[in-house]
Amino acid sequence: MGRPTRGTTGTNRLRRLDRWLTGPAAALLRATDDPLVVDLGYGASHTTTAELAARLRVVRPDVEVVGLEIDPERVRLATEGLTRAGVEASGVRFALGGFELGAPDVLGGRRPVVVRAANVLRQYPVEEVEPAWRLVAQRLAPGGVLLDATCDEIGRRAAWIVVDDDGAPRSLVISLRQAGLERPGVVAERLPKVLIERNVPGEPVHAWLAALDDAWAREAPLAVFGARQRFAAACARVREDGWPVLGRPARWRLGEVTVAASAVGL
Repeated sequence: MGRPTRGTTGTNRLRRLDRWLTGPAAALLRATDDPLVVDLGYGASHTTTAELAARLRVVRPDVEVVGLEIDPERVRLATEGLTRAGVEASGVRFALGGFELGAPDVLGGRRPVVVRAANVLRQYPVEEVEPAWRLVAQRLAPGGVLLDATCDEIGRRAAWIVVDDDGAPRSLVISLRQAGLERPGVVAERLPKVLIERNVPGEPVHAWLAALDDAWAREAPLAVFGARQRFAAACARVREDGWPVLGRPARWRLGEVTVAASAVGL
């Protein structure tokens, strides 16, 4: 279930999502009895799915990653590409499937602990996004998560919504390359579909990005120590100002900050 998308992808484009999965989400992967992960709508190449599997193996060596696409030709090309590249293919495969996560035989009744949908739902009408979340969530393992993610073409700016197994959004994560960062709000053009159209004055997500930009500006004196220090200080400041910032400060130094979904109107 789904519709064709552009399928553009590239080496290391989704590294920020993968870093989150091997960081804050690592406990989820370690705790499960069945480390099944689905890369939904991986695009025109096997590359980012293979990268995901390689990175997750550091956390869970027996992880299995299944890439799903609704286009049979993309499944064929990804399968051939994986073989041609000569990369470690154990635990990686490609199959037909959309938001229903494929026909019953694709996953064999198993429930994935993580579904990554990167640059997929941004190409859908906004009214179709939350129903897609709920459809995927019905097939998640207990405690599993869906990542509805968007990033730029080279992976320097990314944002994703973490959706729980009941179909409800838990949090919004933004992750930015700090070198040369003008302000955190530049991520606005890469917000997930349900938020990008709401990023106007008077909306919670607009207020969140404005607060980050304001904190970034107020921490300008720290620029002499580098963008990493400045970004971390800006994140600390918005939390002190009452925003429900989640997670550990160590993530801020990576250019990543997480806020509760309710704070951005979800």
